[in-house]
Amino acid sequence: MLDPSNFKDYTDTQWREKLSPEEYHVLREAGTERPGIGEYTNTTTEGIYRCRACNAELFRSTEKFPSHCGWPTFFTPLAGDSVIEREDHSYGMVRTEVLCANCHSHLGHVFAGEGYDTPTDLRYCINSISLTLEEKPVEE
Repeated sequence: MLDPSNFKDYTDTQWREKLSPEEYHVLREAGTERPGIGEYTNTTTEGIYRCRACNAELFRSTEKFPSHCGWPTFFTPLAGDSVIEREDHSYGMVRTEVLCANCHSHLGHVFAGEGYDTPTDLRYCINSISLTLEEKPVEE
């Protein structure tokens, strides 16, 4: 019997039942939402950003910054083991894909060395549709 909390064992059919077609395309097929349309692109609401597919905690609002790239951006994930980073060779370029460590859903990409005034000089460029925001005070 399938454990409903073990998202790594979900079948394609189960993911399609759980997610909307747009969510499925981004989270399970490594799609990208259009820039500037995501609900969290410009929000400054305090809270925890979770994976829309499995509800795992991924990012805090205290690590979100305005990069003006068209997607929500963070300079670090919530904890080092909350995301997986892997090389992505799609579209004729080399990038670093960011996946949820809990369910392996596609979140976006991370870019380094762009000169942002952040503690890490990293830009985790994440699709809004990959996230949900739990509004609550966040401790530093």
